[in-house]
Amino acid sequence: MAAQHWPSSGPVQAQFRPGSGPVQTRFRPSSDPVQAQFRPSSDPVQTQFRPSSDPVQAQFRPGHGSQLSAIRLDRISSRSQNFQRCLSCGSSRRRLTLGLFASLTRVLRFSLETEGGKEGEGRGREAQGERRREGGGETDGESEGVMDGGERKQAVLNVAFRYLDTYRELLQEEGERSNSFPKELYLCAVQELTRYPELVEDVLKLQRWTEILHCPSDEEKESRKKQVRPLFRHFRRIDACLQPREAFRGSDEIFCRVYTPDHSYVTIRSRLSCRVGEILALVREKLQYSEDQPVLPGNLILVAVTSAGEKAVFRPSDEAVFTTLGVNTHLFACEASELESLLPLPEEIHWSPGDSKLHDMSAEEVSNQLVAFDWELFSCVHEVEFVCYVFHGEQSRWRPLNLELVLQRCSEVQHWVATEILQCQSLPKRVQLLRKFIKIAALCKQQQDLLSFLAVVLGLDNPAVNRLRLTWEGLPGKFRKQFQQFESIADPSRNHKSYRDLITSLRPPLIPFTPLLLKDLTFLHESCKTFHGELVNFEKMHKVAEMVRTIRRYRSSQLAMDTETSPSHLQTKAYVRQLQVIDNQNLLFDMSCKLEPKDT
Repeated sequence: MAAQHWPSSGPVQAQFRPGSGPVQTRFRPSSDPVQAQFRPSSDPVQTQFRPSSDPVQAQFRPGHGSQLSAIRLDRISSRSQNFQRCLSCGSSRRRLTLGLFASLTRVLRFSLETEGGKEGEGRGREAQGERRREGGGETDGESEGVMDGGERKQAVLNVAFRYLDTYRELLQEEGERSNSFPKELYLCAVQELTRYPELVEDVLKLQRWTEILHCPSDEEKESRKKQVRPLFRHFRRIDACLQPREAFRGSDEIFCRVYTPDHSYVTIRSRLSCRVGEILALVREKLQYSEDQPVLPGNLILVAVTSAGEKAVFRPSDEAVFTTLGVNTHLFACEASELESLLPLPEEIHWSPGDSKLHDMSAEEVSNQLVAFDWELFSCVHEVEFVCYVFHGEQSRWRPLNLELVLQRCSEVQHWVATEILQCQSLPKRVQLLRKFIKIAALCKQQQDLLSFLAVVLGLDNPAVNRLRLTWEGLPGKFRKQFQQFESIADPSRNHKSYRDLITSLRPPLIPFTPLLLKDLTFLHESCKTFHGELVNFEKMHKVAEMVRTIRRYRSSQLAMDTETSPSHLQTKAYVRQLQVIDNQNLLFDMSCKLEPKDT
């Protein structure tokens, strides 16, 4: 069967040659981290798994007796070393990705238990090996390639240690749901000590990992305490927005306003990862003791209402809904009969023209603050969040909270550009703003912040801004030519070739355009099956790992941060981190038509 050839409109521009099956390809990295080549494998290992109820988790199926039907232990160990090479970077702390190890507990525990289970067969193989060595029938190369039982077990445990080291914080966050993994593995390894005393150091290491996950140190307990942290646009607190951003965890608590149909609201304090049912219980409790609520609430539903009036009803089992909200989207609690009567907040519908604070700020200050804030947000995103975001439909284990905030920021900057220009009534000042935004985009590109760079360019390409003919005609030719160059980088033709050429030429640290990264991963996920029958598609895991390594390379060095604390500097910092935007496209277009009517 010829290998399937997919169109090159997705993330990995790959070349395929005919192979004997859909999984029989071997990954060969190319010089371009985005482009990859594949060649047929002469000895593919088709590892047999049986899919479980969770599509991401593969259930290990043993064969007859204590033998493995598709994996021998020597192959587990040799392939584990191969996985370590394929899924690691060159640094001392090498990491593994989520998809390959979703079934680690079953696989590793079974491999440890079955190695010594059939001792007679094992002794027979050892005796046969002795006879071959005595007769000279085995070369030195063959003898070196064969690992004994203890070495194979150590190789398998080494994979587990790398997994634990990579996802330590996330496993601690999950608590008992995931901490059973090292404990079960530890008990299996202890049983093997009598036959393989060389495992004693690995057993002690597993014991330490069990203690770390079950009994964290005082310092870790202090750092893992629930914290109340602000999300975007929460109460406009200047002191909160000036603080450096830290990675959000599901146990962190936030204050949030939940509105009622009459636009009154209650303020609740909730975990970031709590379910919708818990949020509604908190709202119901608040409303019961509210003086403004004469009637006790009935069966409530939680609804997200955008500034355009669009509504999305959450299910009671939905989790971590706070980070999924749009720029000007608010939560409403109401009864099902009141759903159609929900309207956006008045401040989201009406707008007042006026001069922007941006006129008093330099392009250098604004661009520096944009880059600094983007770097803080991007640094908070754990590598596994990119995989979880794409595998969300397959019930991923961890919510990509910090990644969702980065996507919010990208959308926020785009609408900020359009809002600032369309709120400016004076034509000369609009031209000045247009020049300033083009200069801000150029400075962001110079500092290798492609997230804000493309967000500003896309904001200037907004139809409501692009149609302002008189404003664009007042722009000097130098700036118009520069903006045309920026538009060519944002051009999606030929699979975003201009952007990919640019990012390939840059060296870390840099901030990529995150939506395109997720588009690439999504195409890779949807174009490659996770399972082929009862076989796990490890080539897909290799390609996902390659993209994760590319993301890691972007953050392999630290970005130089500005530490100036002058009053004007802090004012610009607060402005950039709490942007006031209009995200209703219909409202933006109406504002544009009032500035320059269609007949002008």
